[in-house]
Amino acid sequence: MLEEDSIDALRTRARRRLPKAVFDFIDGGARQEITLRRNEEDLRQMALVPNCLVDVSQRNLQVPVLGRPANLPLIVAPTGLASLVWPRADLHLARAAADAGIPFVISTSSSERLEDIAGAAPHGRNWFQIYPYRDQALVESLIRRASAAGIEALVLTVDAPLLGHRSRDHRNRFAVPLRITPRLAWDCIRCPAWTWGILKYGIPRMKNFVDYGHGTTLQSLAQLMTANLNAGATWADLRWIRQEWSGKLIIKGIMSAASAEQAANAGIDAIVISNHGGRQLDGAASSISRVPEIVRSLAGRVEIYVDGGIRQGGDIAKALCLGATAVLVGRATLYGVAAAGRTGTDHAIDTLRRQFDETLTLLGCASPRHLDSTMIRTHPWAQAC
Repeated sequence: MLEEDSIDALRTRARRRLPKAVFDFIDGGARQEITLRRNEEDLRQMALVPNCLVDVSQRNLQVPVLGRPANLPLIVAPTGLASLVWPRADLHLARAAADAGIPFVISTSSSERLEDIAGAAPHGRNWFQIYPYRDQALVESLIRRASAAGIEALVLTVDAPLLGHRSRDHRNRFAVPLRITPRLAWDCIRCPAWTWGILKYGIPRMKNFVDYGHGTTLQSLAQLMTANLNAGATWADLRWIRQEWSGKLIIKGIMSAASAEQAANAGIDAIVISNHGGRQLDGAASSISRVPEIVRSLAGRVEIYVDGGIRQGGDIAKALCLGATAVLVGRATLYGVAAAGRTGTDHAIDTLRRQFDETLTLLGCASPRHLDSTMIRTHPWAQAC
């Protein structure tokens, strides 16, 4: 039974259970981790302004997401190789999201095949994340598979022309596949539950690439993915994917109003304001700081989601006050699954739900649709936009 009432407490439990290199892989950011910290710090500097004597005895937390109700303004973000933290973590995450009535984004580099994840949560709203890879045949193959698996929406990640330098991974000599170092060997002894899971289920692989004919070892699959990252991708690639995919299309990694307008003009359904959780360009603005300008620029043409630094239910409320439709969380649910598997995943989502409900109540809002800019005082960056 988990009694923690915060995502930070789940993070602490996950840190104790995982080898240092594995924990740092999910917890760390790029270079000096300036943007990683900025994502959380800018959220903390915002102040909520409650109204009083409002009847909030009956509350409804639902919001429309892509034209359908979601039980919370929350989406579980794509996280690669999640099974490094708990066996079959992708399946736990998908099922927990489905049971909570919120969308789940399957990562291209998930540890299980996208078909198996979607099949494990057939009652869920399963989305699939993809990159604009160099190899268009690979992209076409993944799109066809997503369509056949009944995926609701495609999430195109556009902020990774190459992988950002993660200093913690470099210091830990973390690599895919895992490289046996004296520290990792000691951690395997120190973390028997994690080690038993790896011995029983094997080292996780990026199984979405197994069927593509480039080898089946973890190393060959990781090389296939990284070699296909496309520094030459342009808006033409987005337009081509829009033609190939007939369902809902979301673009993730937008940070400027100009890029947001180009995306809206290309016929997408939603954008995710995101700096990749601080894992790509260190020194980039926080995701939350870009919301006000982009919301004004798009003027309701498409739905706007935001990720990066969401650790409390109050953070969700702050994003919606600024005009976002919903938020994505990646680390929060990873900490949960790393701490206690499916139980921890459910607990992470429920923690955010309870905190969000509490925040709405104390703000004097019976529904997320009542949140607006009058209920928040922001950092000077928002006032300057």
